[in-house]
Amino acid sequence: MKGARMRVAVVGAGIAGAACARALADAGHAVQVFDKSRGVGGRMSTRRVTSVAGADAVLGLDHGTPGFAAVGADFLGFVEEGQRAGLLARWTPRLAPHSAALQGGAMWVATPDMPALCRALLMDLPLHTLCTVDGVRRSGAMWSIESAGVTVADGFDAVALAIPPQQAAVLLGVHRPDWAVRAQAVPMLPVWVLMGITDAPASGGDWHLAQPASGPLALVLRNDAKPARAALAAQAQWVVHATPDWTGAHLDTPPDQVQALLQAALADCVGGALAWRFAAVHRWLYATLAAVSGDEQTDGAHACAGAWWDVGTGLGVCGDALAGGGVEGAWRSGRALAALVTAGANGDRA
Repeated sequence: MKGARMRVAVVGAGIAGAACARALADAGHAVQVFDKSRGVGGRMSTRRVTSVAGADAVLGLDHGTPGFAAVGADFLGFVEEGQRAGLLARWTPRLAPHSAALQGGAMWVATPDMPALCRALLMDLPLHTLCTVDGVRRSGAMWSIESAGVTVADGFDAVALAIPPQQAAVLLGVHRPDWAVRAQAVPMLPVWVLMGITDAPASGGDWHLAQPASGPLALVLRNDAKPARAALAAQAQWVVHATPDWTGAHLDTPPDQVQALLQAALADCVGGALAWRFAAVHRWLYATLAAVSGDEQTDGAHACAGAWWDVGTGLGVCGDALAGGGVEGAWRSGRALAALVTAGANGDRA
């Protein structure tokens, strides 16, 4: 039937899932979104710090994606629309000596925190947080969503998996074992992240972003220099990404030891000891894409611009790893899957 309205479950509320859900809803489909976290955003995450040495300010440390570039004309148009709506701001940080120049000299950040963009895309859609999806079941022509072995929602015509490929592989195994193998093989790399607040450094220069050429650190940011972030006098807010190689070598190191090692590396980077008021670490197991592989056509499925879609069963996969990585890749992949779902609802099986 042309123009059929489908019920679609989207698993994952990061930028890929949010973009997919928004495009599906705008096309007239009924969408429900499920995510294991207490909020949305996925790797576009912000850690809130509510008490630092008696300060009343609520501070946000963007410990996931620190910012992103916009390259393609379609994504740039989306970003500029977000800027006009007050959701995105362009940031041109002062670079530390010997740091590689940013593409275009700037990056985009969501305001007032990184999850804000996903919140805006999902604001009027049914959202189930703190719901770890551990099964998707197909009975007849309909899908159900399971969490902790219990059916939490059913009656869906289609399911879109917008989660890291290794996590999607677990859900795909029963229905598309060939996809499960492909997803498991996607080369995603882990990253340890240190976030914290210190007294303002006595040395190290007046810079906002450093990309050390060697050592354990890949990226050092002054988070309080970003647009729409709260700043406190005589304090500095840091977000520090370890390199994937260093992270891999310390993947199972206790967090307190990782924190101490990264704090020492940051002190070396700024040229002196730092007085810490707050510090924490977070391990992203699937933080970045190691390499990009093409989407080869598979039997019974359509692949288009970085999304997998099985029109026969109503099962799809999207995410940054399928479209070159990063926020732009995630957005592009989510929208591509939504287009494939809509085409299937309209009877286009080619």
